[in-house]
Amino acid sequence: MSEDNGRAPTDELITIRDWLRFAVTSMTRAGLVFGHGTTNAVDEAAFLILATLDLPIEDINPWLDCRLTAAERDNVEFVISTRIETRKPAAYITNSAYIRGHKFYVDERVIVPRSFIGELIVQDHLAPIVPDDLAVRRVLDLCTGSGCLAILAAEAFPNAVVDASDISDDALAVAQRNIRDCGLEKRVRTFKADLFSGLSATEYDLIISNPPYVTADAVAAFPAEYQAEPKIAHLGGTDGLDLVRRILSDAPAYLAPKGSLIVEIGDGQSALEASRPDLPFLWLDTEMSKGEVFALFAEDFKPADADSGRKRQGSPRR
Repeated sequence: MSEDNGRAPTDELITIRDWLRFAVTSMTRAGLVFGHGTTNAVDEAAFLILATLDLPIEDINPWLDCRLTAAERDNVEFVISTRIETRKPAAYITNSAYIRGHKFYVDERVIVPRSFIGELIVQDHLAPIVPDDLAVRRVLDLCTGSGCLAILAAEAFPNAVVDASDISDDALAVAQRNIRDCGLEKRVRTFKADLFSGLSATEYDLIISNPPYVTADAVAAFPAEYQAEPKIAHLGGTDGLDLVRRILSDAPAYLAPKGSLIVEIGDGQSALEASRPDLPFLWLDTEMSKGEVFALFAEDFKPADADSGRKRQGSPRR
């Protein structure tokens, strides 16, 4: 087999360094698209190789000169050629995705986890939006998908019961597997619901959501890697904000008096602020994102008055 079709004679590629070089060259020539946990061919190839060999995925450098057995070479060759030939995201091939070192099972039933909310939860438990971790008793994760955000929230807020809802039965099945794998069945519960429709009238200290927020035109132009994910997990209507508007409309009825709402919306900041000038959105930035996640407090949904002091500027100090 030749490099031209994404394969190579296994007897010519001996070390991990050899396979990394070959994978990067093959992926680059094939014109793969990244964005499901990695942003370039080097990181994607390193992830595929390390995950296939059951090695820690954080750093490939300690392993570069390790020689592979014939069986290992066959396995690495298979995942590289599968990535190129099918255009599936690497996470579907390895059935694994990571958020800040936390590993989750994934397959084609769910979107590949890559939410900035997950980074914020792991980074500092959403402080100062949530100043007291122990005071959080009830959390709702809307559009839970694989359940990753619900699980991270349960770990960050040890006194909380977390409700994880989704409209997709397939997604809920994956979420339930991840919840079991993390031993959180008693604290994280799944529900089938269309956003708030189908949930009981419960007040939450924290509501988080990474809903579908991609515009219809962008979804129609998706490359193959993104088409591999469930369309329902991306499609947010003409301007991408259909579900976000519904969340903003209904969330006040489900927030505790001092509760907070955190939602990821992609690049819709300008459109959202223009459509809801009455709300003082607080934008939570990460190392990789700016203006893609907003926070609101329960009091922000109350009618403003001259002395309310509700106007806020910028992001919180992290």
